[in-house]
Formats: sequence, structure tokens, C-alpha cells
Amino acid sequence: MAESATMSSIPFVWEGTDRKGQKVKGKAMAINEAAVRADLRRQGVVPTRIKKQGKKWFGGGGTITPGDISIFMRQLATMLAAGIPLVQSFEIVGTGHENPAMQKLILAVKADVEGGTALAEALAKHPLYFDDLVINLVEAGEQAGALETLLDKIATYKEKTEALKKKIKKALTYPAAVLVVAFVVTTILLIFVIPAFEDLFQGFGADLPTFTRMVIDLSVFVREAGWMIAIVIAGGISAFFYFYKRSRKMRHNLDRMMLKIPIIGPILQKAAIARYARTLSTMFAAGVPLVEALQSVAGATGNIVYEIGVLKMRDEVSTGQRLQQAMQNTDLFPNMVIQMIAVGEESGSLDEMSAKVADFYEEDVDNAVDNLSSLLEPMIMAILGVLVGGLVVAMYLPIFKMGSVI
Repeated sequence: MAESATMSSIPFVWEGTDRKGQKVKGKAMAINEAAVRADLRRQGVVPTRIKKQGKKWFGGGGTITPGDISIFMRQLATMLAAGIPLVQSFEIVGTGHENPAMQKLILAVKADVEGGTALAEALAKHPLYFDDLVINLVEAGEQAGALETLLDKIATYKEKTEALKKKIKKALTYPAAVLVVAFVVTTILLIFVIPAFEDLFQGFGADLPTFTRMVIDLSVFVREAGWMIAIVIAGGISAFFYFYKRSRKMRHNLDRMMLKIPIIGPILQKAAIARYARTLSTMFAAGVPLVEALQSVAGATGNIVYEIGVLKMRDEVSTGQRLQQAMQNTDLFPNMVIQMIAVGEESGSLDEMSAKVADFYEEDVDNAVDNLSSLLEPMIMAILGVLVGGLVVAMYLPIFKMGSVI
């Protein structure tokens, strides 16, 4: 009941005076204005102005991103490190958040904790935002009496994984942006520019060069059947994302294919290994048993090929197989990674060696993305130059032909 009440709360902004007569202001989540007023009076604040927080037109509207969860974990870890009680930490972080959806989520968890529910159990009620890895680590922290330390580990883990995701998105977005720009520029030329030349050429009274004729025919086709092309493209994209979300087999095949693409594939492979090593290090350092840790590690790799491989490793490890041998059986990990994990197993420092592997591959991904960006810059110029230059040459060929005749 506490959760449903909190989740129906409304964000308010208020102004008032405290016990010392100083002006104060802030934000609060409550069912109605009367509840806000009562809560402020309990805090010794005399409210002078209370109103509902207006919805923002741009940003902060109501979606919760992984970045929001990462920041929340860091804020909570910082609050506990400063000696602030858990419930009060939730209150401070929740009421001060600019995202109303995030406010509701934080204060919903706070209401459960305030009612006596364990933090891990309260977070588990929101699986869309807190995965098994976070739940397991928080539960381990509560049981060991080291919640502050484990929250700090979670915050660090989230920050590093989010930074890695941004690098991968950067690597994939750049080529896609090039193709989109090239497609848009070509379409604009075919629809608006080529027809003007076509009208001009009709008065020449001579046969047009083959290349020019082909470009004009393409322009006519795009203008006459452009709406059909747009529908087919939009339908194809929609169907792709529809089946991609619902078909695990399709995602598996696509992820496997992506790993084989030159330049992009090695970056995705390194990113998957980095996430595997980072998650394994975090879970093992928190005292989570290896077999149980591998379950969370599998889902954190970000690639179904590696997810399936890690789940097979978990099954082998559960029967007594050593981790290094299980990794070797998958054919997914470079020899260097396997050897470092082997050293970690032998020396009892698996978490430290895994962290070193993660650091190495995260830096490697960073360098690879920067190199890819440098490589693509001249490619962008070449692609746009060929497309735009080809259309321009096609339109000026008849003019050059007339000049040579004259």
C-alpha cells in the first residue's frame, strides 16, 4: 500500500520560512497540497507558497534512463558515507531530483524501506530499473553490514558500464549518421535539383549522355514512387525492430554477424569482454559465489553470443570445472584474458585480475573508437563527394558536350 500511495504522488515546489525566519524553498512528492503543508510544518517550516511542479517541455519529462540510476546509486553511496541515515538519504535524493519519474521511483523505495522492508527487497519491486546484479550486491551488503561499501562498488560499476555503452554507441552512430546524411542529400538533389536541369535539357534537341539519362530516370522514379519507397523503408525498419525485440534467435544471429564486421566487430567483442570482466570483478569482490555471479555476468555482457557462452561456463563451473577452462571452451575469449583469469584463480585474487582485464579492454575500446572516428572522417568526405559530385557531373555532361560541339 505504501508503494501505491507513493507512486500516485504529485511533485510540488514550495517556498516558506524556517524556525530562524530565513526563507527556504524546495520540492516534495505528496498526494495533495495539504499533505505537503503538513509535512513542512512537521519540519518546522511555515509554507508561504505551494504549487504543483509543471511538466517540462524538453527533457526530464518522465523517462528513467540507466544514467539516472547510475547517478542515484552514486548519490546514495555518498550520503551513507557522510553518515546520513538511509531513509533520510532517500528523502534528500528523491525530493531534489529534477525528473518526476525518478522522484516517484526513489520515494516509492523509500516508503518500503521506511515500512521495514529490506533495501534489496524494495529495489527488487522495480525490476525495470534495478537488475539482478544490483539486487544481489545490495543484499550482500546488507547481510555483511557493509551496505555503504557495496553501494559505492555498484555506483562505480554503473558509471564504468555507462561510459562504455556511450563509447559503443558513438562507434555505431557515426557510420549510421554518414549513411543518413548521404541518403538525405542524395534524395534532396534527386527531387528538387535534377528536375530543374531536366527542364533545361529538353530544349537542347540532342541526345543526352547515358550517365545523365540514368540520373534523370532515377530522379523521375523517386518523384513518382517516392511515397512507396518511404512506406517500404519505414515498414522495413518497423518490422526489423518489432522482430528484433521479440525474437531471441534473430538477436543472436544479428549479434553474431555484428561481431564479424571488420573494424566494428572487434570493438563490440572488446566491449563485451570488458563488461564481462567488470561485472565478474564487482560480483566476486562483494562475496557473491562464482556460479551465482556468472548468472548476472551473462546478462551484463550486452551481446547474446557472449551471454550464451557465459551461461555455458556457469553450467561447467557448477560441475567442478575451473573458470579458465570453461572460458577456453567457449572460444570467445583471447588467450591473454584466459591467462589473467587463471592467475587470478591460482592466487585467490580473481576480482583484482578481472578488474585489470576490464581496465585494459575499456581503454582499448576507447582508443579503438577514437581511431574509428579519425578513419571515418575522410570516408565521410569521400562518400559525400562521390554521391554529390556524381550527380553534379551527370548534370553538366550535356553542357560540356554542347561546348565541345560549338
